Amino acid sequence: MKILVISVHPDDETLGCGGTILKHLKNGDELYWMIITKADESIGFTKDFINMRKTQIDKVSKGYGFKKVYKLNFLATRLQSVDLNDFINSVSKVINEVKPEIVYMNNRSDIHTDHQITAHVLMSCTKSFRYPFIKKVLMYECVSETEMAPSLPENIFIPNVYSDITDFIDKKLEIMNIYESEVQEPPLPRSIDNIKSLARYRGASCGVNYAEAFMLVRETF
Repeated sequence: MKILVISVHPDDETLGCGGTILKHLKNGDELYWMIITKADESIGFTKDFINMRKTQIDKVSKGYGFKKVYKLNFLATRLQSVDLNDFINSVSKVINEVKPEIVYMNNRSDIHTDHQITAHVLMSCTKSFRYPFIKKVLMYECVSETEMAPSLPENIFIPNVYSDITDFIDKKLEIMNIYESEVQEPPLPRSIDNIKSLARYRGASCGVNYAEAFMLVRETF
């Protein structure tokens, strides 16, 4: 089975579905990673940070066993300035090359504008009549982005799919620690304690020790 994991920013994949990726790896599935944005000096990132991020991506990719990593290289925090046709064509090219059966993507109502725009583009790039090989599309939650959206009905993340990651929680947290600049101290949301607590809470919702939660966008039997 071919799996495409989409991260607007590197670390989204680990926060949202790191344990599930590891489960797919154990099951022998073929894993691909698409990263939408990049850090760049033109938007305030230092050369040291950019080099560190490249090293982190390589380590994370190896940890998850991705067969290939696609980097679209749009500027982080600047997706509102990207021509949507160019964005859609770039994403569509990757999807048509991989032909995934399952797609994992960021939640459409996350507070980060980059996440919102990407979700809109992905809805165009996963239409069943144009991409019939896609059998399932799932949105994952991303701590500090999903729960920070205004508490309005249209923004609520309502999980209806759960993945038991009890056997993979420690490895997920180990991989998260690779993103050292993104890991925070308690009680901030991206602390290791909080990430593990969320997995524990989601696990309690489905009767397992640790889980990741998703919103099902579409499934074709």
